[in-house]
Amino acid sequence: MSLMDAPAYDPTADNRRRNILFGISSALALLAILTVVGFVLGHGWLWTNLGYEHRVDNFFNALQAKDYAKAYGIYNADPDWQQHPQRYSDYPLPRFTDDWTTDSPVNAPITSHHVDISRTDGSGTFGTGVIVAVRVNLEDGVGHKVFMYVNKSDKTMTWPAPHQLGYNP
Repeated sequence: MSLMDAPAYDPTADNRRRNILFGISSALALLAILTVVGFVLGHGWLWTNLGYEHRVDNFFNALQAKDYAKAYGIYNADPDWQQHPQRYSDYPLPRFTDDWTTDSPVNAPITSHHVDISRTDGSGTFGTGVIVAVRVNLEDGVGHKVFMYVNKSDKTMTWPAPHQLGYNP
């Protein structure tokens, strides 16, 4: 085959190669942006803490609705806790209800809330838990900061969290 017999130029292979490279570079750039933005906004790398924030939000929604049995189930990560209350004899529902009404972190029942930010906490590469910052009773405009700790292994909650997060709402 001589130079004169070369096949005609077909741009489809070049276009396909260019489109694949553009798609891969766009996907990597988007992944990098989502990773950083999730962390900067306080929701974990790649928004990994959103599930824990949602769990804490459900907990405070139940407290606002004065459904303390449901909130207790969320707190202990056991929606069927009433089938085996003996497991929770160290922290029974009446004490839980007192802790989140008269003895709550704000010394009043929870009437409103907003989940602000979260941070991974604990040992290991990805931490053993997540600290979720919530502002409660927002009637005064600012609210009171409450820090909940959610264990990653069993999804149970702890209050107060082992650390407080420094941030301005």
